[in-house]
Amino acid sequence: MFSTYTPINGRKLFMENSATSNIVGLGNVVLKMTSGKELTLIDVLHVPDIRKNLVSGSLKDEALEAFKLYKNEVENQLSKTIKAIRSDRGGEYGAPFEEFCSEFGIIHQTTVPYSPQSNGTAERKNHTLKEMMNAMLINSGLPQNLWGEAILSANHILNKIPQKDKSETPYKLWEGHKSSYKYLKVRGCLAKVEVPKPKQIKIGPKTVDCILIVYANNSNAHRFLVHKSTILDIHENTIIESRNVIFFENIFPCKDRKEEESSRKRTHEVANGDHQRDEEPKRSKRAKRAKTFGPDFLTYLLENEPRTINEALSSLEAPFWKEVINSEIESIMQNHTWELVDLPSGSKSLGCKWILKKKYKADGSIDKYKARLVAKGFKQKEGLDFFDTYSLVTRITSIRVLIAVAALYDLKIHQMDVKIVFLNGELDEEIYMEQPEGFVVPGQEKKVCRLVKSLYGLKQAPKQWHEKFDWTMLSNDFKINECDKCVYVKSTQYSFIIVCLYVDDILIMGSNRDIILTTKKMLTKHFDMKDMGLADVILGIKISKMSD
Repeated sequence: MFSTYTPINGRKLFMENSATSNIVGLGNVVLKMTSGKELTLIDVLHVPDIRKNLVSGSLKDEALEAFKLYKNEVENQLSKTIKAIRSDRGGEYGAPFEEFCSEFGIIHQTTVPYSPQSNGTAERKNHTLKEMMNAMLINSGLPQNLWGEAILSANHILNKIPQKDKSETPYKLWEGHKSSYKYLKVRGCLAKVEVPKPKQIKIGPKTVDCILIVYANNSNAHRFLVHKSTILDIHENTIIESRNVIFFENIFPCKDRKEEESSRKRTHEVANGDHQRDEEPKRSKRAKRAKTFGPDFLTYLLENEPRTINEALSSLEAPFWKEVINSEIESIMQNHTWELVDLPSGSKSLGCKWILKKKYKADGSIDKYKARLVAKGFKQKEGLDFFDTYSLVTRITSIRVLIAVAALYDLKIHQMDVKIVFLNGELDEEIYMEQPEGFVVPGQEKKVCRLVKSLYGLKQAPKQWHEKFDWTMLSNDFKINECDKCVYVKSTQYSFIIVCLYVDDILIMGSNRDIILTTKKMLTKHFDMKDMGLADVILGIKISKMSD
């Protein structure tokens, strides 16, 4: 495994839980990528006590080398010099990076602490690439270990289309000429790739079935994952590069195979009369496929949302997370969501988990931090912990139609947010839950929470919330739209108003300001609401009103 190795005596590795393990060696490890290239990890510690393949280090260490290559390319291809670079305060931009910038007169600008919006362009680009990558993987059905190729494809496409504030594409601005779009194909589609002449046989196929995964670097070819091959020197699940190919953009082998397997599984379940079993989910015993590297690229896709309270409160953004966590628990307690009791004999308590997320604005900057306490409802048993479930939300088509109606009739569009949406429903069942992490009452550690009101994660929570909101709107003379049960309409002799509900987001469209304010007061009277004012972004849709 080690390409170079040096024995070490007397050194120890300190774990986060204060445990220690002996370090017996140090060396370099060579990893082979799916592209056939090799990646060398330098100064890898050999710790026999750790039974997992744990690599101490990060690809961030290569930031300086990558920047040097980029600087050389800019100077050689564009005859320009880099005057300044802006980054966050990551550890990869340490003393060596600063020294390199100083040597060449490059000003290194850093963002303000706890303000990723200071570098909004890069943050937004990372999120755009992640969203495109996810869409490509879902649409193509390709395995997730090819996410790197999906990132490269997404970045390649973004460089070929104009930016919103420029008429030229990044490619033309860099290369100085327009790009052809004829070679762009749907990622994940079937491709018949010609077998190279030296590998062809006289009697037999002249092509192999492949799947397009990414565009080749520094050439006008494509890179493919071999799907089916009868050629001895071309093996399945390897990557090849070629330009002699015929594409079938309406056929997706990986996606079709998954759908076929899913259909076969459903047929098998129906044939055997399988019914829902009251069993807790079991951990899969299948061996996990080892993570692999894609072709040569350097892409940083950082998900910096903490997974636990301890992780959040030990991060640089701890003050923000602490504020929203305390606000969430305060809302829960004010709502009298539970009461502490001893767990009755024969009953089971559900676990709970904190979900910590960031909400972003349209420009990629952080809008707000969000914390939600969620019950582990997947452990609930039908007929005991819940009976009926459903989750009504307005269709995205309805929202688009309503926005068009608002534009046509010059309606004002306002937005409100229900702060503790699923905590508003009343529970009919008796449900017990463990005390939340970080808020266990001293001296009552063995007690559990008996839920009086609904909570995020419960199977019946959406149903309870929608029933209460329905009752509130109907009791205030609103009528439910027959085409979309989450759209409510109210009209008077001189005005009318439309309310659209999407879980905890509410759009209010009115013919005048007075009826909108009246509706807001009514909603605030019944629920804990946040007035967002004029609507700006709803479900990823940017709303802006033009003067003409």
